[in-house]
Parts: sequence; structure tokens; C-alpha cells
Amino acid sequence: MALTQAEVLIGIKEIVEEVAGIPADTIEMDKNFTDDLDVDSLSMVEVVVAAEERFGVKIPDDQVSELATVGDAVNFIVKVSA
Repeated sequence: MALTQAEVLIGIKEIVEEVAGIPADTIEMDKNFTDDLDVDSLSMVEVVVAAEERFGVKIPDDQVSELATVGDAVNFIVKVSA
């Protein structure tokens, strides 16, 4: 079943809040994981693993570096879930 952008965004917000301690209400599509949300590389791995488990998708290691913003991650997950 394909996921919607809204569903994935809610999930990513919850994951980032849990992993990095960032309030979910401050996480938006245009936020950069590193620059805006202070998610370091280790925390990013945790975010990716949690997203894979939550949404039932596989995010290849070579794609992770391309997921710079929350929107990048959301759109990638929506695309691969379709």
C-alpha cells in the first residue's frame, strides 16, 4: 500500500523527535537534517533504520547521503512505498 506524504512526514517527525530529541512541531519538510536539526551521522543512521522498520521500506546506504532534508526523506519513502 502506498504511503501518503502526510503519513510519512508524521512518522519522520516522531522518529527524529525520538532519536535526536527535536520537538516534532519544529520539524518541517524544508529542514536540513544536519544544518537545521543537528542530526549527526550516527543519529541519521538511527533515523534511517527506524524509518525502514516503520514504513517497511529499504533505504540503500548510497541513498542516505542524498536525503539532506526532511522532504528528501519523505519523498523517497513515498516513492519506494508505491
